[in-house]
Amino acid sequence: MPKIHRLPEKHADTEKVTINLGHVDLGRIDLLVREGFYSNRTDFIRSAIRNQLISEARAVDQSVARHRFELGLFDVTRADLETLRDAGEVLHLRVVGLARIAGDVSVDLAQDTIGSLNVLGSLQAPKDVKAALADRIT
Repeated sequence: MPKIHRLPEKHADTEKVTINLGHVDLGRIDLLVREGFYSNRTDFIRSAIRNQLISEARAVDQSVARHRFELGLFDVTRADLETLRDAGEVLHLRVVGLARIAGDVSVDLAQDTIGSLNVLGSLQAPKDVKAALADRIT
């Protein structure tokens, strides 16, 4: 079966997110940076996001449980999918975090064994596998 790992709060892999802020909010952030509360704008924004996620942790946990999502890092290897194929089973993957399909997974194997992909966060997979599964990704 695929392996599930909890992601540490801070890890090397990140996704870039672009936001638009009003001039006043941006100025207030810059003031806090200048006063030494934060090292830069990014430090402030990360801190604000983490604090908000902590305050909403119960709602996130309830939603994860209600929708049967896996939380964290979910690795899918060729061996995992071959085991599923041999057992006549299909994977329906629901992840909050990072889902990774190994680089040695062929398009045919992925199509035969992955029924659906619902990833809130990031999906890393070979381009040809992503393209072949495009109609199964929500």
